[in-house]
Amino acid sequence: MKRTTLIPLVWLTLVTLVAVFSHALSLRASASPAATDAELRQRGVQGIHLLMNGNVEGSIEIFKTIQRDDPQSPLGYLLEANAVWWRIYYSTANLIDPDVFASATLPTTPYDAHFEDLLNTTIAKAESRRRSGQDVARNHLYAGMAYALRARMAGLRDKDLPTARAGKKMRSLLLKALQGDPGLIDAYLGVGIYNYYVDTLSAIVKILSFFIGLPGGSRAEGLEQLQRAAQQGELARAEAKFYLAKNYSRNNERQYARSMELFQELAREFPNNPLWPTLVGSLRFRLNEREQGEAIYREIFKDTAGKNFEVHKALHAQTRTALERLHPGERFAD
Repeated sequence: MKRTTLIPLVWLTLVTLVAVFSHALSLRASASPAATDAELRQRGVQGIHLLMNGNVEGSIEIFKTIQRDDPQSPLGYLLEANAVWWRIYYSTANLIDPDVFASATLPTTPYDAHFEDLLNTTIAKAESRRRSGQDVARNHLYAGMAYALRARMAGLRDKDLPTARAGKKMRSLLLKALQGDPGLIDAYLGVGIYNYYVDTLSAIVKILSFFIGLPGGSRAEGLEQLQRAAQQGELARAEAKFYLAKNYSRNNERQYARSMELFQELAREFPNNPLWPTLVGSLRFRLNEREQGEAIYREIFKDTAGKNFEVHKALHAQTRTALERLHPGERFAD
């Protein structure tokens, strides 16, 4: 009796398992193919737009979807590392001064360890793909951009030797990327920054060259390369414009009108990020247009009150400090 009742149950179980397995196979067969690198980059550009518009958290959410859709690609980790760099920049740097030497006020932040983990992951995944012969030039680019972020972080904290070492590695990888594919215009962001600073920081470079054999650079070529990245770049276009504007504002350049034009372009393209008009206001002071500069500071201070994005909090605090320096006896309440 028991044997008779068990047989149908066994058959029913087997039929159910076969049906479930067949359904799983059909779902797998009908699933969308994995996103291509071009499709992931297109999504990355959308995230970069949010990032440049002051929405760090929103950009990171997009970059994490790239990581989930292709965990072996270095792209999502690279872009998230860049977003974390901006988070650190907003929370520690001098955002009022347009000059590139805006050193951090804190030696470390709670974001540092994650930033370094993301860079290491990016470099490892790019190296793995290069070893397997998969899109070698582009993975040279991604690894080079990771070293660029490492150099940028060290530079933010006035660490000359680590900046130079990371910059040298960055340059080597980005030149290999361009050699393999001259169409990788994003590489000119890192190469352009390297060429410009190696040529214009001559005293420091001579000392570092002795220790690590730092290759030479060219100011003119660096500016031209940054201009090219700012006009034709894919992932690096907006940041190339940012660094080009910063370079024009330096004391050795004093091209304040050109710098202001670029910051104004960024303000029009990314109107929700108060960093861009703040830098325009700072340039007004450089041009002895104090009233216009102060009016911009007051507007930014008012508009950022009570807002929660990192950039809004940072600019609210820093414009307050700037206004208090201008008017020591005046109180600037939230």
